[in-house]
This record gives sequence, structure tokens and C-alpha cells, in this order.
Amino acid sequence: MTKLKIEGMSCQHCVKSVDEALSEVPGVDRVVAVRLDEGEAEVEGSADHNALVAAVEEEGYDARVVQ
Repeated sequence: MTKLKIEGMSCQHCVKSVDEALSEVPGVDRVVAVRLDEGEAEVEGSADHNALVAAVEEEGYDARVVQ
């Protein structure tokens, strides 16, 4: 499982955008959760960490892998 810290999400629309972006990254088996209150996302699979960060950043949010 990969955990990302995401900054800039402020509503459920943001959560949906991040969820959809992460789910389209090759190697993501499942988006476990995108948590607005914690500013985090968790995904399962073998996706490249840089690709995950890039997908979130393309949606306009800052992201980094923390686990």
C-alpha cells in the first residue's frame, strides 16, 4: 500500500478528482481511500510513486509519497 500526503483539497469535489486521477495511473489496483480531513490518499498496487504524485499534481494539488 502507498500513502500520499495531499495539500490543497477543500471539498468533496477535490476528493473525487484525486480519486479518479489516482485510479487512472497504470499499476493502481485500487484507491483505498482519499481523506479530505487528513489530506491523505492510500492506493494499492504497483504504480510508480512519481506517476502517482504527477497524477495528483495535474489536478492542481500538491502531493508527496509518505509510505
